[in-house]
Parts: sequence; C-alpha cells; structure tokens
Amino acid sequence: MHAWPASEVPALPGKGRDLQIHDTATQGTITLAPGPVARIYVCGITPYDATHIGHAATYNAFDLVQRVWLDTKRQVIYVQNVTDVDDPLLERALRDNQDWTELAERETALFREDMTALRMLPPQHYIGAVEAIPGIVPLVERLRDAGAAYELDGDVYFSVESDPNFGKVSHLDAEAMRLLSAERGGDPDRAGKKNPLDPMLWMAARPGEPSWDGGSLGRGRPGWHIECVAIALDHLGMTFDIQGGGSDLAFPHHEMGASHAQVLTGEFPMAKAYVHAGMVALHGEKMSKSKGNLVFVSALRRAGVDPAAIRLALLSHHYRADWEWTDEVLAEAVARLERWRAAVSRPDGIPADDLVEEVREALSNDLDAPAALAAVDRWVDLQIATDGDDESAPGLVSRTVDALLGVAL
Repeated sequence: MHAWPASEVPALPGKGRDLQIHDTATQGTITLAPGPVARIYVCGITPYDATHIGHAATYNAFDLVQRVWLDTKRQVIYVQNVTDVDDPLLERALRDNQDWTELAERETALFREDMTALRMLPPQHYIGAVEAIPGIVPLVERLRDAGAAYELDGDVYFSVESDPNFGKVSHLDAEAMRLLSAERGGDPDRAGKKNPLDPMLWMAARPGEPSWDGGSLGRGRPGWHIECVAIALDHLGMTFDIQGGGSDLAFPHHEMGASHAQVLTGEFPMAKAYVHAGMVALHGEKMSKSKGNLVFVSALRRAGVDPAAIRLALLSHHYRADWEWTDEVLAEAVARLERWRAAVSRPDGIPADDLVEEVREALSNDLDAPAALAAVDRWVDLQIATDGDDESAPGLVSRTVDALLGVAL
C-alpha cells in the first residue's frame, strides 16, 4: 500500500533539541535521544469513513514529533497501518450495500488527500492489515505453540496472564479494563475464555465475511492488536522510540499489543515511550463515528477553508489536551494565518534568529505547539508595528513555520 506525497521540509540554521515527551507507561516526561535513526509507529485508520478533525489532531501530533527529530538531523523511520478489514468496516459496507474492499480503498484514498493537504509527512511504510496477514499468521502460531494462546470454538485468543508486564502501559485496574474492553472492540463476556480480558488473535471464518488462509490456524482473519504488532516488529523491531495514537488506544490496543510483542520476543518494553493525543469534542461530546458528531477535513476543504488554517487550529491546542472544535477556533486560526502571511510578505523585517530557538524550545518541551504559536505571534506583532531592515528575516520565519509546524506561508 502506498502513502501520500511528502512536502519538502526546509533546513534551518543550527540544530534542534532532543524531545522531552510525556510517556503514558511511566506516567511522566522522559527525554528521547535516539541514535542516528529515530523509530515511530502510529496506529492508522479503519477506513469506513472520512478523516475527521479528531484524526487530524492525532496525526498532527506525531507529525510534530517527526519534524522535531528531523531538525536534530536524524533520519526518521515512520510506520503506520491501515486496518482495512475489521468489523466496523464490514458493518458499514453491509449497511450501505457496498463492497467492503471498494469502501476501504475509497476512504483510504480520501485520507491520503487530507494528509497531503494538511502537509503531514508520510510514513515510509504504510501497511494494510490484509497485506500483513502472511506475517501475522506465524506470530499467532508461535504464541499458540508457546502456550501463550489458546483456541476457543476455532478462534484463537491471547492469554494476558502469559505476560508478567501486562498492565504497565495503561495502569488500569481489572474492572476498568473490563469496561473498556467491552466498549472498544473486546468480548470480555464470552463464555469459555480463560480471562475476560484475553483478546482475539485470529477469528475463524464467519459465513458471509472475508477470510484468508491461516495455515494451521484455519481460514479466518487477524485480530486488531496482532496486526499492529506484526507490522511494527517487521519494520521497526523491539524497543522502538514511540508508539503513538489517540488516548483511546492506550487500552486495550497498546496494552495488548505490547504484551503480544513482549511474549513473542522475550524483550521489554515494546516501545520506549507510549504517547497519546487527546480527544476532540463537538457540541460537548467526543467526536466519534459512532455518535456521528463529526467535522470532516474534506468537507472543510470543499467549503474553501485553507488547509493551513485547519492545521493552525489543531496546533492551537496542546496535543495531550481534550478540547472542543468550534467555529470560533477555526475563525481564530484563519485570522492568525492572515496576520502571519501579511508579516512575512514584507521585503524585510526584524531579526528572527531568536524566534527559531523559541519554537525549537517549545516543541522539544512535550510538543508545546501553543507556546510555539505564541512565539511566532510575538514576532508578527513586532514585525507589523516596527520598521525592520533584516532582509533575511521574513524568509527565515517562513522556513521555520514550515519546517517545524508544517504550515506553509
């Protein structure tokens, strides 16, 4: 599966700073100082609907991570999956009387268009669940043969008790885990499971649903968590730098995936940092497909909203914060974009070397994008109010905003 085109990232003078970021697993801020190559895995979409602002906010956070690392002169290996076969996708296709593969392909294509418009840097490896199945099956067989998985009516489940480190990502108690498991795709009430929290690794073929050859597992399709594990281990190996996604993925998805990988490899942890973006609300409720309270990036673009303004609206909130999308949020972003473009359109201006360092410092401090925007705002206000004579300043500001914030002025 192919990703989307990469926008050019301008080179800035000097060198960026190592990233300090909040790690869900340690419940504190850690400093990530990878070697020459930084490795990140971000969980992708289930393509049964278009990209909404909540998606965009999450991918914007991890786009900032890449930009911070690139500014430190590191190479970045970024991997993202597409869950192009799963119950929600099949249910939507059945509801709308569509072929599930055509639905997945159409919505994935629209996602690519949205990411391109928002100048999100693409992953080097963009892998669909279906194409990953040949690599998933052997992992499930290994877990089963090691006694870490068991069969139930043809389905194969992972035993969470096989991992002594289970629970160290989310730090939730058993009851909270059980409630979230039921809410987020698990089946804790299924009879016959060794532990209600045990997640499915391989679902035996169901009538009328797609299935693939699973070797000794029989025909079926993979569970959600093992999909990401197989892709991550294949392209990044263990103990990569960041496992990322929305805060709703901490449990069960990232918790279960970590346990799968740790039992498979005997290594701990799967990732050095588990980084989670906050949720975006609309009209007082979390933006979600199940509730239908969505603001789509593509709809905003069709309405004539500049993608740079959408990106500035996302950047105006700290990535870990839960926040609400409103017309006012977008209006403020549109106005900010106009001010910034007016300021850098002048032939000369006030010096901007300090601004570059202010933006670097803000982003290295747990991706504090609002502080970075405030720094640019201060320069813009002075630029508009003052007659400067530095001919290089407007261009340097434009390159800084582009390279570090992904906003083209």
